[in-house]
Amino acid sequence: MFTIKRTGRVMLLLLIMTFSVMIMTACSSKKDENTNGNETAAFTSESEEEVNDSFAGKLAGKLSGLPDELVCFIISMVPVIELRGGLIIAAIKGIPLFKAIGICIAGNIIPVPFILLLITPIFTWLKKTKLFKPVVEKLENKSMGKSEKIKKYEFIGLVLFVGIPLPGTGAWTGSLIASLLNIKFKKAFPAVILGLLMATVIMCLISYGIPWLIANVF
Repeated sequence: MFTIKRTGRVMLLLLIMTFSVMIMTACSSKKDENTNGNETAAFTSESEEEVNDSFAGKLAGKLSGLPDELVCFIISMVPVIELRGGLIIAAIKGIPLFKAIGICIAGNIIPVPFILLLITPIFTWLKKTKLFKPVVEKLENKSMGKSEKIKKYEFIGLVLFVGIPLPGTGAWTGSLIASLLNIKFKKAFPAVILGLLMATVIMCLISYGIPWLIANVF
């Protein structure tokens, strides 16, 4: 009985996570269609501010009654925003660097094994319903449209896809693509972790390093 209840709770959590990525993808689709493929613009401070204003900032405002650390943890779990948004909010709220790194990495890692192991059967089940079939197929097509490098290089491609903070990349999408490509868990999970560490270094330089240089050097 305990095992059944626990399994039911895990499946409910996975369904909530799946619906959340569908909603976030739908909300961001118009923005992605207007980018003209110039993804390198994401490294500019303006792009980071835009991400903060449109997703992470609004979510942080809604979670304002919670402790700052918990806010950053939750933001890092959310698709599209992920660790990059969590670290930006952590820097704004004045959370120490190494504390912020631990919180945001933990938040971003939590959904990964569930996506890698179970998102494909969940999608298969959802596609049997008229309500969710179009949404799931759109999400699959959108994710697979970004899968060329992962198909070609697999491990290294997945590391770079997760690690370079460009629009539409990250642990959520990377894990989803790996699952859809049937990349084995023992290869995909370490690649995603390495990618997250890479993204952490880049985002720490952007969120903490540049403001420190401006305040103390220039």
